[in-house]
Amino acid sequence: MDVFEAVRTRRSIRRYEERPVEEEKLQRVLEAGRLSPSAANRQPWHFIVVREASAKERLRSSYGEEWFAGAPVIIVVCADPSLAWRRRDGEEVWKIDAAIALQTMVLCAWDEGLGTCWICAFDEKAAKEALGIPNGIRVVAMTPLGYPAERKEPVTQRKRLNEIVHYERW
Repeated sequence: MDVFEAVRTRRSIRRYEERPVEEEKLQRVLEAGRLSPSAANRQPWHFIVVREASAKERLRSSYGEEWFAGAPVIIVVCADPSLAWRRRDGEEVWKIDAAIALQTMVLCAWDEGLGTCWICAFDEKAAKEALGIPNGIRVVAMTPLGYPAERKEPVTQRKRLNEIVHYERW
């Protein structure tokens, strides 16, 4: 699958088969995150792989949806703001760096036949407590990872390019 096809066809998956994700596929997905670009190549991210049922159940306290813990794997993307680059105006970009890494993993997973679903609406404090994440480290997003137990058509409800693209100026 080429990159554009992955972008065009990837969908948020909320039902997963019970079969485990092969270690080599998981490692390829994680490697995709590791190879992602980051501002000034600071690489402020950390990825927590959650596979044990007890850890997934603890993590569910941060995001209560039943289907969430049903995936064979949950990847929690964290960032260390102290390692991240800052723009000249002081804006921190660790969230952007972590988001780029997760999106790269999401596309790689889809290419491997695996489904994902961006999770951003979670209780960060509960997630940190559930996984023993140290102070100073931020949880940016999470994704379940597994073989889809549902099929969805590619997304068609998107704004047209002429509604969102500007040339030379606004």
